[in-house]
Amino acid sequence: MRRAISWIWPVLLLAAMILVLPWNDAGAAETGAKAAFKTFHTIVDVGFMAKHATIPKRKDVMIVDSRPKARKYDKGHIPTAISIPDRQFDKHVAMLPKDKKTTLVFYCGGFKCPLSHKSAFKAEKAGYTDVKVFAAGYPAWIKAGNIGAVSGAYVKKMIDTNAKMMIIDARPKARKFDKGHIPTAISIPWREFDKHVAALPADKKTLLVYYCGGFKCTLSPKSAMKAMDLGYTNVKIYPAGYPEWVKMFGPGPKKTSDAAPPVAKMAVLEIKPGTEQGSINIASFKKVYADTPEHLYLVDVRDQPEFKAGTFKGSVNIPIDALEGKVAALPKDKTIVFFCNSGGIAGEAYDIAALLRDDLNAYFLNAEITHHGDGTYNLTPVVN
Repeated sequence: MRRAISWIWPVLLLAAMILVLPWNDAGAAETGAKAAFKTFHTIVDVGFMAKHATIPKRKDVMIVDSRPKARKYDKGHIPTAISIPDRQFDKHVAMLPKDKKTTLVFYCGGFKCPLSHKSAFKAEKAGYTDVKVFAAGYPAWIKAGNIGAVSGAYVKKMIDTNAKMMIIDARPKARKFDKGHIPTAISIPWREFDKHVAALPADKKTLLVYYCGGFKCTLSPKSAMKAMDLGYTNVKIYPAGYPEWVKMFGPGPKKTSDAAPPVAKMAVLEIKPGTEQGSINIASFKKVYADTPEHLYLVDVRDQPEFKAGTFKGSVNIPIDALEGKVAALPKDKTIVFFCNSGGIAGEAYDIAALLRDDLNAYFLNAEITHHGDGTYNLTPVVN
């Protein structure tokens, strides 16, 4: 009897170890502690990603989705990420930045996914010196409460198949949406979000896709966050927005009007209005800014961190959310020019000022603006 007992105990102990080991291996795989493939040496977390996957899109970092494009990336990816599936890395390596000191961050489907690690090793072999992997991947990005993005191809497919969704244009209605928008989209300008909440679907599981003026435009992500705060559970942004849509599929429908567009007030200076209502001609702005900047009152309506990162010399910072309370203090003896990154928010600022102060000589820059550290800048007209 004693012999039988002494023989049984080792067997039971071995059986217990067998039962426990697979559980531990699974846990290790979930946390990234142990993987069945070679993991990359530099891993970043979701906090790092939140600081680098920003809109406006940063120029010092490139985020790369290593998953299959049509099946994964198109349906949902980290905003600003480009698609270079690992299996097609060599074919699309030219999409990576020329400056090999640029930070590259690869990601895929989570800790069990080897694609981002494989791509990172390939990038390092190609000479890139600051390569990282977001090993937790897209699932962790969404789980942390961040917004997912979709591609233009996905939006087009959903429209063509009459899928259940709502596409929402977050740009100003009269100056942007009415002059061209994505088919089937409705207009809910970000500044008027609260006024038009009733236009959103009652079913909060409905796919909502917000877009605006491209990677420098913050209106769509801000609107998407508001929708998420209301309890909508399937909210995405199309960050490339209407500019990419026009390039891929051509201009969208417009709202026609027989009324002549209002003419902006003319300054005594050599200022000419632009083609967009309330905008300033870029060439005339450059000339006045260079020759007689003291006659201008430049208002940067972006958030303070963006203002501090670079702006026009002599400009003041009045974030768009604070503008209504400060319009009364704007000078009427100078030409006011509102600006942002891509014209969208600046145009809203012009609308607010025109509504509250009819004595102002105001314009806005309808342009994509890049500020450099040495005080120089680039202006690219926005194509409506």
